[in-house]
Amino acid sequence: MSVNRFTSLLVMTFLFCGISHCYAKDIRERPNVLFIVSDDLNTLLGCYGDPLARTPNIDRLAARGVRFEKAYCTFPLCGPSRNSFLTGLYPNSSGIYANAQIFRQAIPHQVSMPQAFRQAGYFVTRIGKLFHYHVPKSVGTDGHDDPASWEVEMNPAGVDRLEEESDIFSLRPGQFGGTLSWYASPRPDAEHTDGLLAADAQWVLERCARDRSRPFFLAVGFFRPHTPYVAPKDPYFGWYPESAMRIVPNIKQDQEDLPAAALGSYKKEQDKLTDALRREALQAYYASISFMDAQVGHVVDALDVNGLAENTIIVFTSDHGYHTGEHGLWQKQSLFEESARVPLLIVAPNVAQSGIVSNAPVSQVDLFPTLAALCDIQTPENIQGQSLVPMLSDPNEKGRGWALTQVMRRKGKGESFFGYSLRTPRWRFTEWDKGRQGRELYDHDSDPEEITNLAEFKEHTSTVAELSEVLHNAISTTMPASGKTPEVDGSLWIPLLVP
Repeated sequence: MSVNRFTSLLVMTFLFCGISHCYAKDIRERPNVLFIVSDDLNTLLGCYGDPLARTPNIDRLAARGVRFEKAYCTFPLCGPSRNSFLTGLYPNSSGIYANAQIFRQAIPHQVSMPQAFRQAGYFVTRIGKLFHYHVPKSVGTDGHDDPASWEVEMNPAGVDRLEEESDIFSLRPGQFGGTLSWYASPRPDAEHTDGLLAADAQWVLERCARDRSRPFFLAVGFFRPHTPYVAPKDPYFGWYPESAMRIVPNIKQDQEDLPAAALGSYKKEQDKLTDALRREALQAYYASISFMDAQVGHVVDALDVNGLAENTIIVFTSDHGYHTGEHGLWQKQSLFEESARVPLLIVAPNVAQSGIVSNAPVSQVDLFPTLAALCDIQTPENIQGQSLVPMLSDPNEKGRGWALTQVMRRKGKGESFFGYSLRTPRWRFTEWDKGRQGRELYDHDSDPEEITNLAEFKEHTSTVAELSEVLHNAISTTMPASGKTPEVDGSLWIPLLVP
């Protein structure tokens, strides 16, 4: 047994045996939570209708619970998005608009979602990336974690981090995390970071099954398919022949009606992409998804093997969506559907119907109130999402009727502005800098790929005006009660805040 696991076992033994008597008797009756987050995953999944994706384990989750067809992140960048759904606050209220920021530096007394479960008596464990990490350099560390949120943290690092970086192809040699980069590894699943994460999760679940005096909240944060797209060559790369990888056509024509800010996430090194490299990149992205899917399968199987499935809520999602060439873009930080939309599956035994689809627009900020409602957890008064529990039993529930995503753009030295995008059942409406830097309007009934920007069409003037009013009302709901957005204090470090 590794030192890491031995230490964790000692901690877990103390926590289960020494503390469980302090909590109310009914704590044992509450459901467990398995919270799985993938990194930089879009909806290229079988259960979302992708014709190439081989994702049987994620698809199996969709068949067991509710698939949200129109789920969206609040900010299409790892740090802001993760801080948002883990605190139940929009970025305007968390103060987090960039990576490497810690919400305690802006709102030090805020209770996070896992912390709320911890306060209620749950055994709360993190394995891998939940709050922000620099990938791949932070793999194997705590990253920009929040110690108050967890009782046990586990940070394995595999060959993809420790041995293979010199073999990885990158558009910027030696740069991996923010740059398109990939590698077909000759090493097996179990030696990669996500394989080790899955093994650690199985290990934790085995021990949770032995002592059920406290329910668990187990958060598992896989690193794939985040760049570098590293996965075992056999079998995953072989499932996706380069010749089958699509190239998005007519990019120049598509971009003609777009505001400059809409393409602000484009990176200069992507000028190097040829069609051959685009196919290689997409092949590696798909391979990384399938590799991650296999690890999800190991974790979910551990619930079944250990008799935990009937009383465990499962959430599967990603921190944001991801471009693979649409509109000429790759990666994240746009306000198009590919970047803002996320997969979201919820399995809630005895609550959620199996295999149903909700088409209502929902946000990841809704996860905190939803899990809290399912598990009878007290939440901070200031969290901002809606509970999705009604949608778990009735797919026709409409909810608030929209989801809001925002992103930041730079317009000069020291100057920046926001873009906000409203997604309704039919429309995507986007304003850049309150419309001063442009607007976009897409009709998803006729244009699901968001090719034709209708914002300047006279026949849609009234639609633009109506959606603009809804957008600004929605933005007002993202602000803190004080009306003043918190500022991150970069000099402040709070190592532990546990009530």
